Amino acid sequence: MPNILARLSSAVVFLILAAFPGSSGAYADEPRPSLVDIGGVKLNSILIKAGRRADLPPIVFIHGASASLYDPMFSFRTKLEGRADLLFVDRPGHGASDAGNPPMILPDGQADAIAQLMKKRGIGKAIIVGHSFGGAIAAALALRHPEKVAGLVLLSPAVYPWEGGVAWYYDAATVPVTGPLFSALIVPPVGLLAIDRSTNAVFWPNHRPANYVRETRAVQALRPAAFWHNAMEVKALSSWAKTASLKYSRIKAPTVIITGDADKIVSPAVHAQRLARDISRAKLVVVHNLGHKSDYVASDLAIEAIKRVAGQKANLAAVQKTTEQRIAGDGKR
Repeated sequence: MPNILARLSSAVVFLILAAFPGSSGAYADEPRPSLVDIGGVKLNSILIKAGRRADLPPIVFIHGASASLYDPMFSFRTKLEGRADLLFVDRPGHGASDAGNPPMILPDGQADAIAQLMKKRGIGKAIIVGHSFGGAIAAALALRHPEKVAGLVLLSPAVYPWEGGVAWYYDAATVPVTGPLFSALIVPPVGLLAIDRSTNAVFWPNHRPANYVRETRAVQALRPAAFWHNAMEVKALSSWAKTASLKYSRIKAPTVIITGDADKIVSPAVHAQRLARDISRAKLVVVHNLGHKSDYVASDLAIEAIKRVAGQKANLAAVQKTTEQRIAGDGKR
């Protein structure tokens, strides 16, 4: 039976990847990913070295749930390439990275893994940019490895416990015995049919780029092992945050938090606004009519935040205003 399931799952995933040419494998102009052993676990990453005109310290990007390193690359590579060493990481269990041991389901374990990867890739101290679930890992990194963190830019972070549980499909995927069956046989075909709607919902009320699914290899999240791992992470996050959030006041790194008041995925009131109160001197920017994809829709604002935590002159208010004017009509037509 397991062999039959594995073959069926592989066949479905093959069809999914075939449906999106370019969803796996590198583009011609893309740096080659590197699998690095950090102690029995291999993490996949892409390091783009700074050019001669670099004006920023190294930056490490941590993606959110159901994603990979290609998500932040899609948002930031073009705008930041040459200005700093840029490290894009596949979190454990995502993209081409190993899932690792059970503790790596939690942000603490993933923060430890990324700290080791930074060391292996020659990055001492960096600005950490974390989106959504990646915000929890960025916070854990600042608490557990403060010597690695020059500053934090947290984009629509998910960092506190919440009420109401998780989506039904995460519950279904994490049930013993039937969960793996659900992830292997139901998720790939149904996910392929729903991927357009679901990715649009993550961006709402803002507009999802037409090439987003292809450029970010979003269909890779439908692979059974990746989906199951992601479900386990999301389901464990709220319980982890009950304890971890008690320590956020210890974070001393310069911090900017960016969120949208139209975010229906991660509540700004539950997460970003509370975090701004807990981290001393953190700067909170709430963008009107911005949904959950602050990393892409408000990437210019995020870059201004990177400059600020790097100690450079930055005008967050001006870029916030420009961003709000650009997206003012989103969701109204």
